[in-house]
This record gives sequence, structure tokens and C-alpha cells, in this order.
Amino acid sequence: MNAAELAMFTAVVAALSALGFLGHRFRRSGGGLEEWAIAGRRFGPVIIWFLLGADVFTAYTLVSVPSLAFASGAIVFFTVPYAVTFLVAYAAMPRLWSEARRRGHLTAAELVADIYGSRALGVAVAVTGIVAVLPYMAVQIDGMRAVLEVLLQGVSSPGLVSELSLLLAFAVLAAFTYRSGLRGSALGAVLKDALLWLTVVVMAAVVISRVGGFQGLFSGLSRDPLPTGTLTLRSDLYVDYLSLALGSALALYLYPHVINGVMSSQSPKTIRTSTALLPLYVIAVGVFSFLGFAAYLMPGVLRFVSQFPASQRGLLVVPAMAQLLLPSPLAAVILAGIFIGGMVPAAIMAIAQSNLLVRGIVRPLARLSPEGEEAAAKWASVLFKFLALGFVFVTPLTYAIQLQLLGGIIVLQTLPPVMLSLVIRRLDPRALLAGLAAGLASGVYLTLLANRFGPIRTTSIAVGGVPVFVGLIALAVNLVVVLAGSAAASLLARGAP
Repeated sequence: MNAAELAMFTAVVAALSALGFLGHRFRRSGGGLEEWAIAGRRFGPVIIWFLLGADVFTAYTLVSVPSLAFASGAIVFFTVPYAVTFLVAYAAMPRLWSEARRRGHLTAAELVADIYGSRALGVAVAVTGIVAVLPYMAVQIDGMRAVLEVLLQGVSSPGLVSELSLLLAFAVLAAFTYRSGLRGSALGAVLKDALLWLTVVVMAAVVISRVGGFQGLFSGLSRDPLPTGTLTLRSDLYVDYLSLALGSALALYLYPHVINGVMSSQSPKTIRTSTALLPLYVIAVGVFSFLGFAAYLMPGVLRFVSQFPASQRGLLVVPAMAQLLLPSPLAAVILAGIFIGGMVPAAIMAIAQSNLLVRGIVRPLARLSPEGEEAAAKWASVLFKFLALGFVFVTPLTYAIQLQLLGGIIVLQTLPPVMLSLVIRRLDPRALLAGLAAGLASGVYLTLLANRFGPIRTTSIAVGGVPVFVGLIALAVNLVVVLAGSAAASLLARGAP
């Protein structure tokens, strides 16, 4: 690190912060929670494309995906079929938006409670969504930590400086989120995504050329097998791969921050247009998967990350490549891009959580004025950001992607009440509540069992000797309870006098 690099890095982060604060006035026409949390439902297709891109393709894409490639190998390619999720979103999200708009709701939890006439079910969906976002937000914090770890090498007491820098960044993030709500995050998303694409182009060109192109990459890695296979997945992991891909695709548009972004759209057509273009971001996921492999052919990068504990090295691979291979000013911009790739999604996630808390939990239990709802949501967004910091210490940095998968296991259990409510209205709310509880209990227990009740390194467990993503197993338990319970309730209702 040098003074010029640090100044450039700080300038980019300051630009994001300025956009966040200026967003307070962006297309604002009034007050209240609807204006703060979903921007009055007035975003067009371009802003929604950037906003949903910021929701879905985050520090997770830029550092956690290559980290898993570095640590485990070809299993990382389960992230590439994410394009499947956009087919689901294209069909389901416009209908969800229309139902919510017609009934005057801001969240999926409110909509579920209204459709099924069950306050308890709505509260359960809200609580599940809030909890599911915490580990996903922690992935963003891990990405920000990785950048600071690399940037501050050579500084006296780098660990302390890194922690203080992270706290300062989150304080600024909390301040502009409190002031501007989703508008500030939307403006920040434009900058964040511009830097994401710059990072993709620059890192792909520099890194792949350094290892002799893709031919050099493939031939070099054929001699260095990784645990799940290097570029070709081991045959005994095919089911694991498919279940991870399917489970992740189904979970993605159930996350509250993604639904929150959808709710801010001005129309169903806006949602369809932006969703149709989102698969372009999958290019970034594929490119960054290869960067994790390329590190093994770059002795300088391996020497650099070897200074850190083994549990951290994978997440540091891409920041280390930027620092070692790029001119100092460009490296600073790329590192800042990764850093704000964590800040912007963290802000959107906190907004979604606070929106769920106020509209899905507090509102059914207590009456608040419109001003009171907005104030409560603003303060809750600050609290949720700092709660997520606790999850950072649950998982080794190299396996940070497992935090996102843990969130996926949890949020996937809301699929029956949220998604099925759009097409099936005969499900019994008590069965849906019981299914949600059964899915969550089995998902959390199986995850802990798979990791021997220690740090989370995997979210798959062997079934008949074949690894399977825990989220799909828990969802199957959930659906069995829902369908059986609904059938039983229907039979009892027919037999009643």
C-alpha cells in the first residue's frame, strides 16, 4: 500500500457515501415507510436492473465464489446455473408485485398473512426472512474485511486498523441508509455495478493472460487436483452439485432484500424487462470462478496469501491478485469496487429486514403512525447492520460462501407460503406454519450435524452415501407437512356438520 493508493480507495468509498446521502432527494415525493423502504414504487427498468444486480451479485460474487474455487474446486460451478432463477422470477415476481400493490402491502409477509387470514403465519414468514438475511449480510462483511486485510498489509497493527476501518464504514453506511433509504442504495448500486463490470473485465484480462490464457489455465490445473475435482467435478458429487444449483436458484428470489427491490418497481413490465437482462451478471460469476483456480498457477499470489491463516486465504485471493498484478491506482479502484460491493447490498438487506420487522411483525401487534413506522424502520436498519457482524465469526473466511448457503436453507422454507400462495389458495395456514417450523428445524439441525456442531464449512449432508444440499432436504420435509396437513384439514372440514 502507498499513500496514493489509499487516497484513491478512500475517494471511491467517499463517492459511494456521497451518493448514498444525496439519494434522499432522488425521485422523492413524500414521506412514510413506503417512500423510505421501496422508493414509492417508482423505479424504472434501468434502476431496477442495477438495484437487483446489486442485490444478487455482491461481494459474494467477487470474493466468495473464487474462494470456494480455491478451497474446494469444481463444486463452485453450481453458482453458474443461477440463470434458472430468472425464469422463476420472470413468471412469479410480476404477479407478486401486482397482488401486493392491489392489497396495499410492502412485504411478502403481509401478503401471506392477508391471503391466508393468518397473522401468525405472516409473522413467522417475516421472522424467517429477517434471520435468513443476517448470514448473507455477513458474507458482504467478509468481503469488505478481505479487502482491508490486503490493503493494510505493512501498516502497524493491521488487524486493529482493519477492524476500526470496518466499523467506520458501517457507521457511514448506517447513516446514509437511515437518511435516504432505498433511494440512496439505488444510486450507490449504479456505481457499485459499474465497478463490478470494470473489475470483471480487468481481472479477467490480466489474470487469464498471466497464466497463458484458458489453454494454459486448463493444462496447468490438470496437474493440481482439488478436493471436489479441479475443473471436472467428481462423479460422486453430481447430486450435490444439482441440489446446490436448484436450491440456490429457488431461494434467491425469496430473500427479503430481493423482494424489496422487486416491490420498488413501477410496474410488472419493469420487473420483466430488468429480469430478462439480469442473466448478463452470470458472466461475472463464471469469470470469477476461474480466478480462484488461477491462483494456483501464480506463485506470487500464493506467497502473499500464505502470510495469513489457512482459514482466511481463499477469500483473499482476488484482492491479492488486484494488489500484486495491477498498477497502484487501478488496484485501488478495483479493491474499492469489491469493498462497496459489500456495502451497497448490506444497506439494501438492512432496509428489507427493517421493513419486514415493522410491517410484518410490529404492525400486526401495535398501531403506529406513518411517521412512527418510518422512524422505527430507520433505527432497526442500523441495528441489523451491526447484528450481522456477529455472523462473521461463525465461519472461516475461506468458506464464507457457506454463510450465503445457510441463509438459503433458512429462506427456502418460506417457498410454500410465499410462492405457492400465488397459485394455490387451498393450503391450510396451520399446515403452512407447521411445515415452515419443520423445515427450519430440520435444516438447522442437519447443517449443524454435517459440520459436527462446529464452524460451518459445508451445507451438504450425505443421504445414502451421496451428499445433498440440506436446503432441499428441509424443503422436502416442509412440503410433506404442508400437503399432508392441508389434506387432513380439508377432510376434517368436509366431515364437519
